[in-house]
Amino acid sequence: MKKILVIEDDPVVAHIYRNRLEKEGYTVEVCEDGQAGFYRIHEFHPHGILLDLMLPKMNGIDILKKIRAEGEFAQIPVIVFTNAYVPNMIQDAMSAGASQVCNKATLTPRQVLDALHLLLAGVASPASSGPTSLLSKPPASPPSSRRGDPLFQNQAPRAFEGSPPPQRPFLTTEEVAPSKANPPRASALQPSQILPFRHSENSDDAAFQAELTEAFNASKIDLITTLRKHLHGFTKAADDASRMPHLVDLYRKVHSLTGSAGIAGFAAVSQLTAALEVLLKELYEKPKNINASTMRTVSHSVDFLAELFKSTAPQDEPVVASGILVVDDEILSRRAVSYALEKASLKAVAVEDPLVALRLATENPYDLIFLDVQMPGMDGFELCSKIRLLPTNKTTPVIFVTSLTDFKSRARSSLSGGTDLIAKPFMFVELAVKALTHVLRGRVVQMKQAA
Repeated sequence: MKKILVIEDDPVVAHIYRNRLEKEGYTVEVCEDGQAGFYRIHEFHPHGILLDLMLPKMNGIDILKKIRAEGEFAQIPVIVFTNAYVPNMIQDAMSAGASQVCNKATLTPRQVLDALHLLLAGVASPASSGPTSLLSKPPASPPSSRRGDPLFQNQAPRAFEGSPPPQRPFLTTEEVAPSKANPPRASALQPSQILPFRHSENSDDAAFQAELTEAFNASKIDLITTLRKHLHGFTKAADDASRMPHLVDLYRKVHSLTGSAGIAGFAAVSQLTAALEVLLKELYEKPKNINASTMRTVSHSVDFLAELFKSTAPQDEPVVASGILVVDDEILSRRAVSYALEKASLKAVAVEDPLVALRLATENPYDLIFLDVQMPGMDGFELCSKIRLLPTNKTTPVIFVTSLTDFKSRARSSLSGGTDLIAKPFMFVELAVKALTHVLRGRVVQMKQAA
């Protein structure tokens, strides 16, 4: 009987994989922190490992580096769970010797277990074919040397602020499990990056997924209550010293929610929390970025989670929106907003001329509109007022992206019909969270209207 070690600090996710693996005939043990997991590898001698990267005491990258340096564990299959919004960790995991890197927010347990079965059967060998991935390979980033971080031991975050985000960090469902009707694009992937998955679902899988959905729905009230408690402590704290413990608690709960929602099939929830947990991590790493804008973004996203929780039916696919308009006369600002949206799989049309933008808004309904304020010919406030008169975009969320954050400017943004405001310079991941919140909220409204 083959042995599997699950190193995962989220007890819900760990319990789910343990039960599923045991039903399929494996002997399974679970460790809830990196240090315990590293020691247990030497005592348990597993045939395969499921490893979360974001662990207390020792992160998954360090575990990988240490065991790959030992001949006894150089070839053991290791499937890594990570967040696609942290591209440097994806690259580091592959470089450290991960057999496969998976986005825990979007892959089902069936897909992960299929990958494990294939690796244990020798279909894909780390030594012969190199690391494979369910994530597109991101650009290389320098290794981390940070120590003593209670969020991610030894792991420094990628600074999204001031630099463009990476290429699309994950594969679509069609690329993971292509159908005859939707063959993969030849240019999108290298064949060695992906393992062949069985995409069929038997009755046991369906029953298992139904149990996960039921368990997730049963936990929602406690989840949102806990999130709001941590959010209140974070936003109402008097100073950074008293704010940080609440921020850590909020991060850990959101991190756990990303995994459990993804496994249970609630794609919209995990899509939003995957971005939110990285924003919280960035704020912990760089407290100077904690301001009215970032706290408002965090608060709005947590409040909206309560709205998403009202749905009891899982959603199989994350939202991919292309109806977003970005208007800014500065080319670097337009690119920055577009890059941030791409991080969340949201595509935008970007224009510099407000008159062109008004024509587009007259002709096309949009899911979301980003406006700069200071533009020649017509400022953002006037453009927003005109957009609000159009039947095509009368209720479309409009977010101002501006360096004007004084009370007068905020008042004018509201009076002109603006929905929200984000301050320049902004964090890429903050804009991604804000955009996801508004796009997903629009989807909820559409479903209510259609019902």
